[in-house]
Amino acid sequence: MSTACPFVWYELMSTDPAAAAAFYGSVVGWKVVDAGMPMPYSLLMVGEHHVGGLMGMPPEAPAGMPPVWTGYVGVADVDAAAARFEAAGGKICRPPEDIPDVGRFAVVSDPQGGTLCVYTDKAGSAAQGPAPGTPGTVGWHELMALDGATAFAFYAQQFGWTAAEAIDMGPMGTYQLFAAGAEPIGGIMTKPPEMPVPAWGYYFNVPAIDAAVERVKAAGGQVVNGPMEVPGGSWIINAQDPQGGMFSLVAPAR
Repeated sequence: MSTACPFVWYELMSTDPAAAAAFYGSVVGWKVVDAGMPMPYSLLMVGEHHVGGLMGMPPEAPAGMPPVWTGYVGVADVDAAAARFEAAGGKICRPPEDIPDVGRFAVVSDPQGGTLCVYTDKAGSAAQGPAPGTPGTVGWHELMALDGATAFAFYAQQFGWTAAEAIDMGPMGTYQLFAAGAEPIGGIMTKPPEMPVPAWGYYFNVPAIDAAVERVKAAGGQVVNGPMEVPGGSWIINAQDPQGGMFSLVAPAR
């Protein structure tokens, strides 16, 4: 694949969209505005840029399913990308369909069960968003897989991602950084035994980690890991919103 495919959108399906909008608006700083679509859908804004979406649980969601964040990877052809996933041992969880006047998407999972969306906008390419590192944008993408090395090889084939630094995490194994262009945008590793299923996670940029921790707690969320310094000097937390959705935050060095 000649051009690596980047993440272009992030979407939260929540059991209580209004409460989630208030929580993430307070914690991350997003402005939440109605998208004006036939179905209830809100846009998460950084300044005048749309960076993500928020919606309620769809009728087909399993009973008791917790809120979940899903990333969208921009591809040239959604139908072809979904077919490639299936041919390589993954699954098409929701067949390709159009979002009127917006684009086309499909929900796919890798052979180990990690789920995301492939997406093409109506113009054929993702709109330019805020500069990398801007508060409210996604600063890191992380896959906890059944087998990290096999998962990386799969995504490298599907999206043209390239291997960056491989970090030895000791007993936890190797944390393989990957790039969709010049700079690393995320990491893939084998999940710990206590994590029930493979999953993608997303780290939202905030200006300072300690202040963000206080905002999470004040808004009714829970910090489940951290603050922790990571290679390169950034600080992270893994957290849970009041409805049970998992998310992470990343901030510059203290």
